[in-house]
Amino acid sequence: MAKQNTGQQLKAPPKIFYGYIVVAAALLIILLAYGARLSFGVFFKPMIAEFHWSRALTSGAMTLAMLIQGVTGIVMGRLNDRFGPRFIMTFCCFFLGLGFILTSQIHSAWQLYLVFGVITGIGMGGVFVALLSTVARWFIKRRGTMTGIVTTGIGLGALVMTPAANWLISVSDWRMSYIIVGGVVLVPGIIAAQLLRRDPARMGLVPYGKNEKEVTESAAAAGGLSFKEAVGTVQFWMIAFSFFCLGYCIFAINVHLVPHITDLGISATTAANIMAATGGLQTIGGIVLGIAADRTGNRQVLIIGLVLITVSMLWLVPFTGPGMFYVFAVIYGVGVGGGGTMEATVIADLFGIKAHGLILGVTSFIFTVGGAVGPLVTGYIFDRQGSYQPAFLVCAAFGITGLILVALTRPVK
Repeated sequence: MAKQNTGQQLKAPPKIFYGYIVVAAALLIILLAYGARLSFGVFFKPMIAEFHWSRALTSGAMTLAMLIQGVTGIVMGRLNDRFGPRFIMTFCCFFLGLGFILTSQIHSAWQLYLVFGVITGIGMGGVFVALLSTVARWFIKRRGTMTGIVTTGIGLGALVMTPAANWLISVSDWRMSYIIVGGVVLVPGIIAAQLLRRDPARMGLVPYGKNEKEVTESAAAAGGLSFKEAVGTVQFWMIAFSFFCLGYCIFAINVHLVPHITDLGISATTAANIMAATGGLQTIGGIVLGIAADRTGNRQVLIIGLVLITVSMLWLVPFTGPGMFYVFAVIYGVGVGGGGTMEATVIADLFGIKAHGLILGVTSFIFTVGGAVGPLVTGYIFDRQGSYQPAFLVCAAFGITGLILVALTRPVK
C-alpha cells in the first residue's frame, strides 16, 4: 500500500513546471560567477601596471584557479549526486564573493595566487558541474535547449560584467572595482541558490517529457553507467581530451584577448566592448545551437562549435583592425556558445545520469586543466616571442585535435 501511495505522489508536470525555476536560478548564478571570472582580463593590465609582473606570472593566478576549480568540481559533482545543489551553491557563491573581495586587498603575487587562485577556484568548483547536472535531471525533452539557456549565462556574464568592470576601473580603481564585483556575486548568488532542488522526485514530480511517447533515450542514458564503467570506455577518454582542447582555447582567449587588442593600439574601452560582444554572441549561439541539438544531436552541435572556435583562432593571426575583431567575436562567440553548451548533454547521452554529476565533474576537471594550461602557455609564448600570433596558432592546433576526437566518438553500446 505504501508503494502505491509513493507512486501516486509522482505526477505529470503542472503548467508552471518547477524545472523552469531551477533553470532561471541556475542561469543567474552562472551569469554572476562567470561574468566575474571573465572580467579578469580587464583587471589584467591595471594589476601589471601597479606590480610590474610578467604576463605569464599574472596568468598563473588563473591557471591555479582553474586547477583548483577542476579538483573541487569532482568533489562537488559527487556531493550533488547525493545531496543536491542548494547547499553546494550557497557554499560556492560565498567563496566566490569572498575571493573577489579579498583580491582587492593583494600586495604581492602569492596573495593573488591564494585569494584569486585558491579561494575563487574553490568557489567556481561547483558552479558548472552542480548546475548543469541538476538541469539534466529535471529535463529529458528539451534537455539541450534548457542546458543552452543556462550556459548562455556565461556569455551574458561577459556581455554585462566585462564592460561594467572596465567602467568601474575607469571611474575609481581596480581595487574598489573588485570589491563591488565580489558583492554582486555574493548576495544575489546565495539568494538564487535557495531556489534549487536536486531532482523532480523530491518534489513529487517527474522530469519534463518523461511520460511523452515521442521522447526516447539511448541505451546508455536510459540505464546509466556507473563512474567505473564509464572510465573504462574509450569514449570517455576521447571526449575528455576533446574538452581539454576546448578549455585550452576558451581560457587562453578569455585572459589574453583584451591585452592583445590593446597591444595593437586599440583603446581599452573598445577591447572590453569586443570581449562583451563575444559574450553576447555566445548567448545567441548557446540558445540557437542548444535548440538545434534537440533536433540534430548533441555531438553534432559540439562538432560545429569546435569548427567555429578553430576558425576564430586562425582569424586572429593576420588581422589587427577593430572591425576584424568584431568579426572574430561573431565566429568565436557562437562557437563557444555551442561547444560549451554540449558538455553536460553529451555526457548524459554517452553515459546516462546514474553517476552524471561525478562523470561530469571529472570531465570538467580535464576541461579546467586545459583552461589552466591555455592562459599560462599563451602568456609564456608572448613573453618569449613578443607576439600572440604563435600562441593563437597553438590554440588552433588544439581546436583541430578536439574536433577530430569528437568526430570519431561513437555512442557507448
